[in-house]
Amino acid sequence: MGLTPKPPIDETVAVEQERRPLGEILVAMGACTEEHVAHALKVQKEKGGTLGQILIELQFVRPEDVQAALAQQFNMEIVDLARMKIPEEVLAMVPGTMAQMYRIVPVSFDDGILTVAMPDPQNIHVLDELRFLLNVEVRGAVASDKAVSEAVEAYYGSEKESIDSLVNELTAEGLDDMPDDPDKIDPRNIEKMVNAPPVVKLLNLVLMTAINDQASDIHFEPFENEFKIRYRVDGALLEISPPPKQLALPIISRIKVLANMDIAEHRIPQDNRIELTIRNNPIDLRVSTLPCVFGESVVMRVLDRSVVSLDLERLGMRDEELQFFKEIVQRPNGIVLVTGPTGSGKTTTLYSALNEANSPEVKIITTEDPVEYDLDGIVQVPINEAIGVTYANCLRSILRQDPDKILVGEIRDKETAEIAIEASLTGHLVFSTLHTNDAPSTLTRMLDMGIEPFLIAATLEAVIAQRLVRVICTKCKTPYTPSEEALMELQLKPEDVEGKVFYYGRKCEQCNKTGYKGRNAIFEIMQMNSRMRELILARKSTEVLRAEAIASGMRTLRESGILKIFDGVTTIEEVVRQTLAFE
Repeated sequence: MGLTPKPPIDETVAVEQERRPLGEILVAMGACTEEHVAHALKVQKEKGGTLGQILIELQFVRPEDVQAALAQQFNMEIVDLARMKIPEEVLAMVPGTMAQMYRIVPVSFDDGILTVAMPDPQNIHVLDELRFLLNVEVRGAVASDKAVSEAVEAYYGSEKESIDSLVNELTAEGLDDMPDDPDKIDPRNIEKMVNAPPVVKLLNLVLMTAINDQASDIHFEPFENEFKIRYRVDGALLEISPPPKQLALPIISRIKVLANMDIAEHRIPQDNRIELTIRNNPIDLRVSTLPCVFGESVVMRVLDRSVVSLDLERLGMRDEELQFFKEIVQRPNGIVLVTGPTGSGKTTTLYSALNEANSPEVKIITTEDPVEYDLDGIVQVPINEAIGVTYANCLRSILRQDPDKILVGEIRDKETAEIAIEASLTGHLVFSTLHTNDAPSTLTRMLDMGIEPFLIAATLEAVIAQRLVRVICTKCKTPYTPSEEALMELQLKPEDVEGKVFYYGRKCEQCNKTGYKGRNAIFEIMQMNSRMRELILARKSTEVLRAEAIASGMRTLRESGILKIFDGVTTIEEVVRQTLAFE
């Protein structure tokens, strides 16, 4: 059964006209009464939610009535996917990964318009995203949620099979006349190159798969004889089957076009962004190009707010650590530093702290490079060194904005550190980051920057070092007995682990054959006390400071990791890889 044809309408008039309210349509259909709609609107005002779902929950209307009303409201046809025979060439226009993520099924392609069935016509942004990703005009039709799910499974099956089969079968058909040397690109061929079906299809599938797998970065790397595509999941790089080498230049050029970069400039690095909305979640792709010997290397940083939990309770802290951190976030002044290498979760920890402190009574301002996630109720300022908006300059201006708490994305130099200290001394709580290996070495780093010891001792409240360890996949989690050699890597003896159960992941499809799924943080929290302040004033070494911190109750990163192993969260190998043992 195909789409039911509708009489032509004036599209300009249709756009200008306001959509009829859903309740009014349902009443006109005879599906419910005006009293039913009024009651549902009252419930909606009190509890939120969609009117259609509320009417269904109140049993005033049937789900199919709401679906029909929504189709009428958004001027879409209703399709019965179970009775349709969808042509192979239409299905091929939408990769399986994309169909799963957007929960849509392509049903026809006529006169240059692709019609897709979707369960919720209110998500009209999906159609905009599909137009952007598929480079074709897209129209919506309505089908039930169950019918869409069954059709996606029936027509596309396994997502992994889709991407592997596509990469294996892809050829550079139609691109044979494209030169490998970017200097020889004819500007007239750019549009043909970036819109070629193999290019569009492969790039869309890579993006959708990476986002669906919650990748943090996507790498496109041209080499002399191959073109590698890898994406980072849970801190580890995974490589997909390499596409044909001749697709490197077209794919990288298409990325540059989407990111509004200069496609003709390949001698200098470029940076920009691509903004998407997938499943109602805004996703920001930070695109960076780097000229290399065999073309341009491109890395996309994926910032997806939906996969980041800004909740202190879910960071991975133990109860006593969480209690201390919650208390320190509410302090009126001082400096709290979070330290660790790039990609160790420092920003997530700081955002979670600001979320905890955020309330109508508290003014919070951040200065970041770049602003990664929007936080409601918090003023966020992006750094732009090209026009003089540096951390130091920005921080001076922030102090004139009457803040209570301040986040400085990173203390990079003495000037920024001194202004942060000044802010602390004048009654502000300052959060920031430093790149050091552990908490005690942060104090030595600040002294090396030229900060006076008495200023550090007077303002610093706590230093939190952290790492991210991969979590054992729950699907293939298996107990085992570690060898003595493995225990020795953690400086443990068999008697130290008596009664403890160790686990590892056997590597399954769910975890991409890695044995891990997701990450969890381990922490080293160094609290300042009178003895620590005395040692700072005396400019004692990192070793002395570390010994005193441990004596005062600080749990090292290695010790925190061992507790995660005992909890069955991670493995010996992960903790050894991410932490150092101090004799």
